[in-house]
Amino acid sequence: MFIEMLRGGLYALQDYVALHVLTCLIPAFLLAGGIVTFVSREAIIGYLGAAVRKLQSFGIAAGGSFFVAACSCTVIPVSSGIYYGGAGIGAAFIILWVAPAANILALTYTGSILGGTMVAARLISALLMSVVVGTVMAYAFRKEEVQRMSMLDQGGGKLIDRKSLILLVLLVVWLLSPNYLIIEGPYWQKVVVWAIGLAIVATYVWKSYTRERINDWMRETWWFVRQIFPLLLIGVFIVGVVGAILRPEWIEAALGGEGIRQSFLATLIGAISYFATMTEAPFVDTLMNLGMGKGPALALLLTGPGLSLPNWLAIARVFGRKKALVYVPTIMVLGTLVGWIAGFIL
Repeated sequence: MFIEMLRGGLYALQDYVALHVLTCLIPAFLLAGGIVTFVSREAIIGYLGAAVRKLQSFGIAAGGSFFVAACSCTVIPVSSGIYYGGAGIGAAFIILWVAPAANILALTYTGSILGGTMVAARLISALLMSVVVGTVMAYAFRKEEVQRMSMLDQGGGKLIDRKSLILLVLLVVWLLSPNYLIIEGPYWQKVVVWAIGLAIVATYVWKSYTRERINDWMRETWWFVRQIFPLLLIGVFIVGVVGAILRPEWIEAALGGEGIRQSFLATLIGAISYFATMTEAPFVDTLMNLGMGKGPALALLLTGPGLSLPNWLAIARVFGRKKALVYVPTIMVLGTLVGWIAGFIL
C-alpha cells in the first residue's frame, strides 16, 4: 500500500510538472510580477480598493476573471499580484474564485460535453457565489483592510502606461493561447504555441525596457515563485497519494442521485483534488453516466477547478492562514448548497 501511495504521489508530480509548469505557471508568475511592477498601485486602489463601492470593484473583478482561463493553482499568482498591487481582499478573492470556476474557455468546453443548461447553471452559480465570497472576505477582514489601505497611497492617476499595457496584454495572450488555440491536441502543440509566445514577449521586453527595469520585474516574479511554487508541488503530491487510495467504485456509489450528502461529498472531492482547467467537464460527464446526480455534478464542476489542496496551501502562504481558513470553508458551504438546490431545479 505504501509503495502504491508513493507511486501515486510521484506520478501526480510528474504529470503536473510535465504538463502545467511550462505552459501555465511560468506565464502566470511573470504576469503577477508584471502587475506589481508596471501597474500603478494608486490606480488599482481606485478601481478595486477596499474603499471602492462593492458593486463596482466586485463587478470589475468578476467580469475580468471571466476571460482568464486559469486553474486553481495558476490563478493564485494573478490574484495575489493584484492584491499586493492594492486591490481589496474581496475583489482579489473574487478573481481567485471566478477565473478557474467559470472562465469562458471552461464554460465553452462544458457546453460541448454537458449541454447549455449545465453551462448556464455553472455561470450563474459561480457569479452568485463570487458576490458572497467577496462580501464574506471583505467583512471578515475589514479592520485589517482599513489598516492596510491607510498604509497605501490614495487611489487615482493613470492605471498603466502604453508600453507596459502592451506587455501585460502580451503576457495574458501568452498565458491563454496554449489552451485557447490547442483545446484537444497533443501537449507538444501547446509547447510550440508557448514557445512562439515566449519569443514575442522576450523580443518586446528586450527592445522596450532597460536592464534595471527588467530586473525589478524579475525580483517581483521570483517572490511569487518562492512563495507559491514549493507548496503547489507538495499539494499535488498529496493529491496523488489520496488518488491512489480512493477507488472509483467508492466515488460512484457515494455520488449517486441528489441530496445534500451527495453534494457535500462532490464538493469535498472537488475541493481536495486538482483539476486543470477543462478537465473537470469530461470527468463529471463520466460520473454522470455512472449515476451521479445533476446537483452534485454542478458542485463538482464548480469546486473541482476552483479549489484544490495545493490551492489551499498556497493561499495560506501568500494571503495568510486566517484568510485561507475563511475562504475554503465558505466555498465548500456554498458549493454544497448550490449543488443541493440545483438538484431540485435541473
